Amino acid sequence: MERGWECLARFSERLSGFGPQHVRAVATQTLREAKNRDEFLNHAEKILGFPIEVISGREEARLIYSGVVHLLPQSEEKRLVIDIGGRSTELILGKGFKPQTMESYRVGSVKWSMKYFADGNFTPMAFEWAEVAAKAVLDEALALYPKNCWEVAYGSSGTIGAVTDVLQAAGWPEEVITREGLDWLKEKLIKAGRADALRLEGVKEDRKPVIGGGLAVLCALFDLMQIDTMHAAQGALRHGVLYDLLQREESTDLRSAMVLALGNRFAVDVTQAERVQKTALALFKSIQDKANSDADRVKRLEKKLTWASHLLEIGTRISHSDFHKHGAYILDNADLPGFSMSELHRLSQLILGHRGKLKKLEVELKDLEFTLQLLSLRIAAILCHARRDPDLKGISLKISDASKTGFVIQCKKTWLQQWPQSAHLLREECIAWQKTTWQLELIELNGKTI
Repeated sequence: MERGWECLARFSERLSGFGPQHVRAVATQTLREAKNRDEFLNHAEKILGFPIEVISGREEARLIYSGVVHLLPQSEEKRLVIDIGGRSTELILGKGFKPQTMESYRVGSVKWSMKYFADGNFTPMAFEWAEVAAKAVLDEALALYPKNCWEVAYGSSGTIGAVTDVLQAAGWPEEVITREGLDWLKEKLIKAGRADALRLEGVKEDRKPVIGGGLAVLCALFDLMQIDTMHAAQGALRHGVLYDLLQREESTDLRSAMVLALGNRFAVDVTQAERVQKTALALFKSIQDKANSDADRVKRLEKKLTWASHLLEIGTRISHSDFHKHGAYILDNADLPGFSMSELHRLSQLILGHRGKLKKLEVELKDLEFTLQLLSLRIAAILCHARRDPDLKGISLKISDASKTGFVIQCKKTWLQQWPQSAHLLREECIAWQKTTWQLELIELNGKTI
């Protein structure tokens, strides 16, 4: 953790002056599986000065494919892209810029080196065990990535880049890995006997301790996938993250398309979703501190509020009773391209909290931005409960002048008389907020608290 924090401190210096919309930090398998990841991330984000998103294995695969194909000539060839990382390996089938099958497997160069070459010795038996173990994990990929479904295999990132460099330095064809080349390299490692005794041009010092595990995984993949030749790709995960960031800036955010697709899958009432969205955004705008708010930040918060509005009722497909709990569960366990795990959890908590008691969100309500989003969403759901467009002319939501932790719903008397059911639900909402550190009042425009 100390080494990671020190590294992020150096990045922080380089990123000084960058706006949050121009920086994206993602974490992969190590932090997906680390039990103490929150301990690391809480301190890491303070050091870096930007959020760090833990992404799912399939999202990592999608970003890797994007990074690889954007740096390849445009082609309609069917591609198999493989990325062997430290603790996971991603396999992607795709055509053009579109990935079709994406999976992540818990096998990687560091993990396999620690497990099968922990003593630093390269022996024929160690390689045999490592390859068999890798095949046991990767066996299920055979059904998803059959030989007849791809034409060209590409490899990206650390292990494949390191192997390519070694083979090229030894006179093998440039930017290409063959089965013969892998066998030659394995023999070189076995002849060297130990990682610290390895003397091969193209192998960096920090790569020596993990090249055995990475090579074993790569050999296993060549055997299983029946790969004859693999081309080294220039693009990788970091390039995919950059292209994804550019697309978000260009209003072609994949996440919005995925939200609509998930809504369609669970037969969401689009008219109602748009009704809630419009109402929630209007309420959210009314409680912004316009003098001190960052326009870009507010825009991103509004986008997430829009997504929550569209996914509010996905749980009704499972059960009408406690549908908000079912909806939250779906998002917490979904692989939704474009989203980090933390983004999906944030959406799940908005959906979980949009109705019912607020005690379940005690921790989240310490965050002002989340509170403003949730308050807007809860009141919007109340005002749209009859599934018709609400009358917003006689009602407004304001920040309380008397308290920085309070909000006021102001209503005209005629509005209260015309919409008694909504007025009743708003009174119940005020009672719900009394059990939190935030306060909500319902006031008639003549100043009378209702």
